[in-house]
Amino acid sequence: MGSVFGSLFRIATWGESHGGGIGVVVDGCPPRLPLSEADIQFELDRRRPGQSDITTPRKETDTATIVSGVYEGLTLGTPIAITVPNADHRPEAYAEMKSKFRPSHADYTYQSKYGIRNHEGGGRSSARETIGRVAAGAIAKKILRLGSKSPVEICAYIERVHNITIPGQDGPNGPNLAFPTLEEVEATAVRCPDSDTAEKMIARIKEARNEGDSVGGVICCRVRGLPPGLGVPVFDRLEADLAKAMLSLPATKGFEVGSGFGSVGLTGREHNDRFINRGGEIHTETNRSGGVQGGISNGEELYFRIAFKPTATIIQNQATVDLQGQETELMGRGRHDPCVVPRAVPIVESMTALVLVDHWMRQEAQCGTFSFA
Repeated sequence: MGSVFGSLFRIATWGESHGGGIGVVVDGCPPRLPLSEADIQFELDRRRPGQSDITTPRKETDTATIVSGVYEGLTLGTPIAITVPNADHRPEAYAEMKSKFRPSHADYTYQSKYGIRNHEGGGRSSARETIGRVAAGAIAKKILRLGSKSPVEICAYIERVHNITIPGQDGPNGPNLAFPTLEEVEATAVRCPDSDTAEKMIARIKEARNEGDSVGGVICCRVRGLPPGLGVPVFDRLEADLAKAMLSLPATKGFEVGSGFGSVGLTGREHNDRFINRGGEIHTETNRSGGVQGGISNGEELYFRIAFKPTATIIQNQATVDLQGQETELMGRGRHDPCVVPRAVPIVESMTALVLVDHWMRQEAQCGTFSFA
């Protein structure tokens, strides 16, 4: 039913926004990986609601419980099941939505597809579903950190909110901003490592919230430490799977890797990344490709961007129709982020880690296990 992601490292998420809870089953995790609930809780705390005055006020601890697949602090190689209960239910806020379709939400499309839907908080279409992704992503991140010869670093951060952007355009090697640390990203509620820009972003989000409105933004995700060779042509190109992972997230509307849409303004000579010998290793002199060529990682920094639309729920009267197609009005209610982008940062990192671990396993299975030399 579309709730399974991955090939060799596979996850299946479940749960609705106002149901009993949210969870995930992770299948394919290598055995003997040190893993605790604290590893998972750290990432869930970055995603949870109510963490600042620019996020939804819904109060959830999002406490994770590992119910299978781990014994005496080590993974068994068997499926890992993780559950997170829902606690702060307020279904009465969504009573009107039972018969009216919220503009730009999944209400109408879910009703059209299934003939039934859970209108409380959006049910399965709610971004609360991403708890399972982040819990699984915490495992994938630890595999990348401990299981490779050189640790893989994944860093996502907000580059733009509405019309406010970190100054400076990309150079020939990608983002001009130095690779941020986790501490730099987490220093502000908006998760923008440029402090001056962060203050302006926070002010813009608060302005939208006070007007009963919302704004969107752009997340930049960067990865360093990847070896060359990850990615499977033709249909499972690395950037294709990353695009699917990112565009499967609620509120996403765009994806670009490397120079992206900006590449159309360059000629081939200007855009090509020339190969050079650096310290006895093959590298590219520039990195407009974003670390991927022919759908396969080339060992350079991987970077891509994801565009998030403004939150669909706004606290204003909007014209809509009801289940019978009759014109009516609807006032947005419930507890919602005036900008989804700050809480999406750890979700983007998690989905990136899931894709990378899956492709690393596929690379090892096809090219690393058997030797015919």
